Formats: sequence, structure tokens, C-alpha cells
Amino acid sequence: MKPAPTFDDARARPLDALEICLHRIAALNGKLNAVLDLAPDARKEAEAAQARRDAGKGLSPIDGVPMLVKSNIAIAGLPWHAGIGAYRDQIAQRDAEAVARLRAGGAVILGTLNMEEGALGAITDNPHFGRTFNPLGEGLTPGGSSGGSGAGAAAGFAPLTLGTDTMGSVRIPAAYCGVSGHKPSRGAVPSQGVIALSHSLDHVGPLAASAADLAPAFCVLSGIPLPSRVRPFAGIVIGRWRVELEMDVPGEVMRVFEAALETLRTLGASIVDTRLRSYDFGRTRRHGLLISEYEGHAVHARGLEKSPDGFSPAFTKMLAWGAKQSEARYREALAALDMCGTDAAQTFSKVDFVVSPTALETAFAFGDPVPPGQADLTAFANFAGIPATSVPMGLSTNGLPLGLQIMAGAGKDYDTILLAAAFESLRLAST
Repeated sequence: MKPAPTFDDARARPLDALEICLHRIAALNGKLNAVLDLAPDARKEAEAAQARRDAGKGLSPIDGVPMLVKSNIAIAGLPWHAGIGAYRDQIAQRDAEAVARLRAGGAVILGTLNMEEGALGAITDNPHFGRTFNPLGEGLTPGGSSGGSGAGAAAGFAPLTLGTDTMGSVRIPAAYCGVSGHKPSRGAVPSQGVIALSHSLDHVGPLAASAADLAPAFCVLSGIPLPSRVRPFAGIVIGRWRVELEMDVPGEVMRVFEAALETLRTLGASIVDTRLRSYDFGRTRRHGLLISEYEGHAVHARGLEKSPDGFSPAFTKMLAWGAKQSEARYREALAALDMCGTDAAQTFSKVDFVVSPTALETAFAFGDPVPPGQADLTAFANFAGIPATSVPMGLSTNGLPLGLQIMAGAGKDYDTILLAAAFESLRLAST
């Protein structure tokens, strides 16, 4: 089997890259179950991109690059169901705004990806479309809810994939699958044409094998031009989120995280201790789930009434719990999360970045207990509306990757992506 095409390979030879991606999907997807549907016009789009490349008339930094898209994000002519059985036969009539921007930029839209049912969960064990497996180990979860996006990027099914992130659903799969993922600032990437879980917390974001490839993807998704020059990192101040003072952090995670901090110091950064004062892990997690399940029930109320058997008992139970919450409790939860935005603004007036592990565990086997605090370190960025990028920071002793999360102030998306890319380049050069 040919190696997965890189981002630069795809830009230079779109048709060749597409054929390799399709071959890899045909060979590996039967085992991984990451890709659900393939777009019939992908070859035609790749041929058009190749012609533009040959004529020197590229449309954008991602022209010709194959992309796979989470199945809650509409692709015209393909099933659009968010992993929910009741919507299995629903065909999108038009592209989601994010997909429309990618297509206008010349991306080759390759197909749809499996996900957690309704985007509520973080292991991608879907009762309607099956489990998605992590390419890095037999029987391992890829994380979720964008599990197909993480697995697809790691398996080389496409140089770029697209997911959604409510409390960590892009960054956790990125960490578990050994790739990079970016959750944008609130409002930076449009969410029209996405079957929502939470209108308040959902973000659309890209995943890629290399952190550097997130920048051109974000450029096209957001419409914000790429920086004309990379900011120097010498002299920056990075806040080390002292999560170990507030929760049990496995020693292996701390070992890899400490090594990552040393790499950041090599870039010329100063590291200072930081704590996010308003962020109580347990209480804020409960607020996030209340908002997600309250808003999620509103999204799916009609579907639940029309086709109750098309929703799993577990998903139905979570949405029913959300429906029972009063508007007063919902408003109280929103107000509590607003404090995270205030906390972030105060924190980033003192430091340029805040870093932490993305998660406190590597990918684990289906059937193992799901960590209750799986999203505790990622959810803050959703609540505060700030950008956050996950990049591999090293391997645990079990040989599986751990992720480094890099956060910055609202609107500083390129800063987190480019610091992640610089960190990745330096780490890989030293191994």
C-alpha cells in the first residue's frame, strides 16, 4: 500500500493523491469503519484541481486537497444524519457553509465520516453505524465525538478532515489518534448546515496529520488571511495550567508534559504557573452537559416524536434529562460558563498562551470504563470561546500518543496553530 499523501503532495498532484486516499479507504476502512459515504464527484473535482494547478491558477491554499467531513456537517447529495438512525435516509440538499467555503477553495470533498450518535459522547461507539476503531491499536477507541475524523486523518484517508467540537470533540480524537486538531474561536467558522448538539458550545474545526496543515484549512474555513509572517516565539510567556494541583494526573502524563514544556522553552518561551480561578472541573462539566442536553433535546424534539426508535435508549435518556431541566437552571448554567470568558480575558492579559495535556489518558479499549473527566481539560476553551489546538506531545510507555493543548485569547487562532506547528517541528527534529 502506498504511503498516505501529505498535504503538499495533494496540492501538487490532486488526482494522484485522491487515488491513494481511495485505495487506502478500500483497504483499511472495512476494519476501521471511519468513512461512511463517498462523494461520487470527487474524481471530477480532483481533475479540475489538477487542471488549475497545471495552469497556475490555484483557488486557495487547500486547492486539490482531499477532505473527509463528519456526518453532522451537510455535503450536498450525501446522507446527513449526525450518526442518528432516525435521520439515516436524510440527504443534504446543499452544503453546509463550512463545506461550501472548502469547495469554493478547491478542496476535493471526498465523503462523510462516522461519529458518536448526535455528537454526544467521546468514544464513537455508534449503535446505528457501528464502532470506529483507532488505527493505532487493535480494539482502541479513536475518541469522539469526531472519532471518524481522528481515525480518518491518522489512517491517511485524507490529508484533512473536518469535525465539530462541543467540549473537546475535535481535540480528544486528535490526541488519541496522534494527529493535530483545532477548535476555533467562537464564531470564527460558520456553523450553518450543521446538525447541532449545542448551539452555545459547538465549533467546527479541522484535523490533520501535521499541525502546520491546520493553518491553510483554517484560512479557508474562516476567511481570515494567513499571516504574512510567522510571529517570533522568543520571549513569549506561556502559562502552564497547574491541573495537577486540582486533579489526579498520572505520572506518565506529567512526564511527557514536562518534556513538552522543555521543548517550548527551547523555542525561547518563558513558562509561568497558571490556574484558571473560575473553573471548577466537576461543577463546570455538569453545566456543560446540562447545556448540551437541554439544547440537544430542542434540536431533536421533532425527530424523537416522529421516529423514537431511530434514537438509541442511551441517547434518548440523555436528551430526556435535558428536557426536564428548567429554563432557570439552563440560564444559570450559561451564566456560570460566561465566567470562563471573563477568566480567560484576565488570564491572557498576563500570558500569551496557556498549555496543558489535551487529555489525561491515551486511547483505551472499547469496554474499558470511560473516564468521567475525559473532557475536563478541553471544555474550558468551548465555554470561554477561545481557540485551542491539540498537537502530539510524545508517547506514553504503552506506545500510544498523548496530546498537548495550546490555548490563547479569543481571535488568536493562528497563534495557537503556529505555536503547535513550531513545537511539532522541534519535537520531531529531536527524536
